[in-house]
Amino acid sequence: MTVVWGGTLAAGILLGLAPWLWPADGARAPEAADGRLRRLLDTGGYAHAPTAALVLVSLGFGAFTAAVSSLFVPLPSVLTVAAAFGAWAPLALLRRRARALRRSRRALWPDVCELLISSVRAGMPLPEALAALAVIGPEPLRPAFGRFAADFAASGHFDAAALRAKAALGDPVGDRIIETLRMARQVGGTELTAVLRALAASVRAEAALRGEVEARQSWIRGAAVVGVAAPWLVLGLLAMRPEGARAYASPEGAVLVLAGAGVSVVAYQLMLRMGRLPEPRRWLA
Repeated sequence: MTVVWGGTLAAGILLGLAPWLWPADGARAPEAADGRLRRLLDTGGYAHAPTAALVLVSLGFGAFTAAVSSLFVPLPSVLTVAAAFGAWAPLALLRRRARALRRSRRALWPDVCELLISSVRAGMPLPEALAALAVIGPEPLRPAFGRFAADFAASGHFDAAALRAKAALGDPVGDRIIETLRMARQVGGTELTAVLRALAASVRAEAALRGEVEARQSWIRGAAVVGVAAPWLVLGLLAMRPEGARAYASPEGAVLVLAGAGVSVVAYQLMLRMGRLPEPRRWLA
């Protein structure tokens, strides 16, 4: 019976991973994965870091957590779970940092729009108006606009410098602002100030609504963390005892630990999705 359940679990895991192990187009799978990591680094504030560095950090942290776990609970199944958690932790921290940056920047974009409107009304050219934000813009956003100013001064090419600034900002609202300025630079028009003013109003209203909802739903994330961590703390305490270590070292115990890890991941993701507001996507990245 144990062999049947083990084979069923292995088949289910294999089928779940099949789209990534054997993609329909093998040439596009690495490019898609690299693109996702690139966007994650951009939105997390590490636009200058290569994707290979993120992969190496994940692998190194996974090996480190497995080594630390082996000092307390030297069970192969637990070490596998610890290594997987360690490899996933840098990605989770980067996503958390990206969400924190989006929340902190959400209230700053209306000020950016107002500053651009003032500069355009004063007759300042678009490149100079955008470069001026490196000095007069909100403090957290100045480095990205400073990079634009340096790139434009070196090359004189507005589009290339704006695209690099957009990657450094790594924000959906920033994408919309940069693309609006690029469009105005290419085709001209008199509606730029009206578009920026409407964008500032919508971002300000969305930030107020999201802040209120997130404050009311913050307990869901805390409950998810506690609910997932508690069983593993109990498992660690039980496995430290000789009889517990022998039980979990058996094939049945290994299947139980791995199945528990799968259930924990699914339950954690479901709890987060229940309390997560949909984030605007970077359609223009």
